[in-house]
Amino acid sequence: MFFMNLFRKQRDRSSASKSTKWNPHELPTHIAIVLDGNGRWAAKRALPRTAGHAAGAETFRRVATYCKNIGIKYLTVYAFSTENWSRGEDEVSAIMGLLEKYLHESIEKMERDRVKMKFLGDTTVLSPKLQALIKETEEISKKFEGVQVNICLNYGSRTEILRAVQSLLTERVQKESMTEEEFSKHLYTAAIPDPDLVIRTSGEKRLSNFLLWQSAYSEFYFTDTLWPDFDENELDKAIIEYQSRERRYGGVK
Repeated sequence: MFFMNLFRKQRDRSSASKSTKWNPHELPTHIAIVLDGNGRWAAKRALPRTAGHAAGAETFRRVATYCKNIGIKYLTVYAFSTENWSRGEDEVSAIMGLLEKYLHESIEKMERDRVKMKFLGDTTVLSPKLQALIKETEEISKKFEGVQVNICLNYGSRTEILRAVQSLLTERVQKESMTEEEFSKHLYTAAIPDPDLVIRTSGEKRLSNFLLWQSAYSEFYFTDTLWPDFDENELDKAIIEYQSRERRYGGVK
């Protein structure tokens, strides 16, 4: 009952900010988020880490819905890294269970929400059941044109870059034809625009092996807010900060 009341309070927050001040004509096309702080959120409440991940999953639903409603085209979240396997077996199992639950619910609601979903990372190491759900989700998603939510699962950017190099070597791509555009086609994010804005929650100020190639010219926004406490108002703050910056891409304006 305690957990139910806790999550109900999270869901009862307003689904739209009361003081939106960002320019709707200058929204970032692609927002990427490192979802950090679930464990610390739980520890502050003397709860198991798994409760933090459950609360974080509710936050993800809310933020993804808000991004769709305001017109963000791409949302990429760092859900589970290649390094996260070193966590305790119970915690990893809980995370995978939450993902399975989310995918079942997404499949049921995708026709209504029209959210396109894609998974980035090596999903071949996941359970056959999860792999089947991921495949089904992506197949259903293909017919939708709304926001695309990319979930980085068993993802590591260094591994992604090495994988791209190996693919290029296998294809024997000639040096003369090797460009940044050609290289990008061999990444998990092929055909996805680079993120305009990268957000990391919980006060940490590093990328942690997330979208290293793709974020070369992204704007970064760090907040002390723990991921389960991140809401629409917090996203608004990040967007306002993003719109206050001048993006020069190495040049001069």
